[in-house]
Amino acid sequence: MKILLIILDGLGDRPIKELGNKTPLEAARTPNFDFLARNGICGLITPCYQGAFPTSKDAHLSLFGYNLKKYGMGRGVFEVLGIGMKLKKEDIALRGNFATVDKNLKIIDRRAGRIQNTKPLIKSLQGMKIEGVRFLLGKGVSHRLGIIMRPSKEKSLSEKISDGDFHILKIKAPKIKPLEKKEEAIFTARVLNKFLEKSHQILDQHPLNKKRAKKGLLKANYILVREAGRLNHLPTFQKKWKMRSCCIAGGTLYKGIGKVLGMKLIKVKGATGKSDTNLRGKFQAALRALKKYDFCYLHIKATDNFGHDGDFEGKKKFIEKIDKNLSTLLKLKNALIIITGDHSTPCKVKEHTPDPLPVLLYGLGKDRVEKFSEKECKKGKLGKIKSVDFLKKVFKMKERLKKLN
Repeated sequence: MKILLIILDGLGDRPIKELGNKTPLEAARTPNFDFLARNGICGLITPCYQGAFPTSKDAHLSLFGYNLKKYGMGRGVFEVLGIGMKLKKEDIALRGNFATVDKNLKIIDRRAGRIQNTKPLIKSLQGMKIEGVRFLLGKGVSHRLGIIMRPSKEKSLSEKISDGDFHILKIKAPKIKPLEKKEEAIFTARVLNKFLEKSHQILDQHPLNKKRAKKGLLKANYILVREAGRLNHLPTFQKKWKMRSCCIAGGTLYKGIGKVLGMKLIKVKGATGKSDTNLRGKFQAALRALKKYDFCYLHIKATDNFGHDGDFEGKKKFIEKIDKNLSTLLKLKNALIIITGDHSTPCKVKEHTPDPLPVLLYGLGKDRVEKFSEKECKKGKLGKIKSVDFLKKVFKMKERLKKLN
């Protein structure tokens, strides 16, 4: 039996007054999700995470069954690999946002109005050298970018540095600090601070930003960096679960996760990682991929974006759009379809939370759940399970069903 795992990023939510005290998923009209739920087994997943809240990287790795304490790696690594950049073992990778700051470096917007055209900005900073460290930049989705710090042979870098993004507005952009007293960490923090300062000077006066300002748009005049990392070894998905796997995603982080886990990346035209992503194309690509691969991981990002923006109507409508395109998968035979999220991103919170997530398994029997939602899945036969234990339980259920047949 093949497996298709669909992760709707930031799917979970909380009741919203304007939606009749329902979540966007509960309020959405979802006949195809509900068909799968009625004919499947449902439950709740509790995301595993480290730190103040579940990050997408941690939430995904735990869903794939990787212990976060054992297999830690900064998100920057996944971002730059997902972009298509090549990392060396001595490099430090970071994820970044183009942001807007005022003349006192106070953060006005962490995403510079979700600017799309960042290639000219990246070009103006590409290859900058500071104290022998070369900075390589790659464009991510929208305002996002990946950064590689590549040292000279005489110097060593460290990932033990603080973030430059606290997810807070109206504060001065934080300085990068070493997290240990070793020379490498002190040097890395110092060089990165110099890069951020010089980049701000270049970006603030960039012709593209001057044009944006004249149009009343926010300048993308600062880079907020976080989650520094160094490339480490993780056992591949195939080695861990004995299944040939592939990945279908638009967002760079999720492609990077697929790469690190040894999954084959399946390209889909129009897979943008945004609300205009080619959903039908992604689902059709999954059908084709499952003829060759045993396990297909399909990621959809925009549910999370709507949550961060507090746009509950947009989130509800996008869930309905996913549901409409989901009909493509109902023809799938001899396969297990799993649908869940990686974490919750409640629209009224605008940030990730560890709230339990609805999950449905279609192809391993059925329970009495009638609708795919946070509230209804709580009644499902699967019960509540930690994300790191989820796949192990699924594979046990799959083997048990195989023996019965």
